[in-house]
Amino acid sequence: MAWLLIDNSNTRTKLALGDASGLLEWRAVIPTAELDSGALNRALEGLAFTGVAVASVVPAKADVISTYFEGKKTVHFLGWKSPLGFGFDMESPQQIGNDRLANAVALREKYGFPGIAVDFGTAVTFSVLSVEGNFQGGAIAPGMAGMTSYLADRTAQLPEIEASEPESAIGKTTVEAMQSGAVFGHRGMVRGILREMLSEIGGEPKIVATGGGAAFAAKGILEIDVVDPDLTLGGLCLVAARAFPCAG
Repeated sequence: MAWLLIDNSNTRTKLALGDASGLLEWRAVIPTAELDSGALNRALEGLAFTGVAVASVVPAKADVISTYFEGKKTVHFLGWKSPLGFGFDMESPQQIGNDRLANAVALREKYGFPGIAVDFGTAVTFSVLSVEGNFQGGAIAPGMAGMTSYLADRTAQLPEIEASEPESAIGKTTVEAMQSGAVFGHRGMVRGILREMLSEIGGEPKIVATGGGAAFAAKGILEIDVVDPDLTLGGLCLVAARAFPCAG
């Protein structure tokens, strides 16, 4: 029997089914701002599953999910005490975002270690596995959308734009100049962070990108080996297999 997997992030909440063999075909996406009992009813109508594994970085919506399944299904909220399969080479592991923990689980099991998971979302996060396979730490930086909206919010004459691939680094209009700054600037920031991390980790780390903006943002970042859009959900599935060992 399958498990329901919920990746509850700041912008979108992604749902999937998984079992002992891995992720299954069914998927759904709910804008996180719209996540409530009605949205869950519509998304889950007719689905059969035995347990629910959740990675949430939005406490208010985690409460919505908990209340919705109360008395119906067993729910495992991912955290640093979950059966992750690795230890921590850092203080205060309870402060690590649950999505980053799920990414690290999948990174370790699917791609090995050492490694770095780069999650391109509202923020871009870097989660590092050491040469021993433990969670070593990472970095958190603004996402590309945050870089574009910041300029519109803080300046009188700059518009809000949507990031798209610039034709040239030298913009001929204000919008083109902003797109160049956002896209090439963001990629340069990511490459700079990776360069510093690679100098510290040792070994030959596998660098895996994930998140809604990964396919676009990772273009031209030669350090990234793989773009895996299912990294977070895959990590959740692995944790569910350990948390619900009789359900698969």
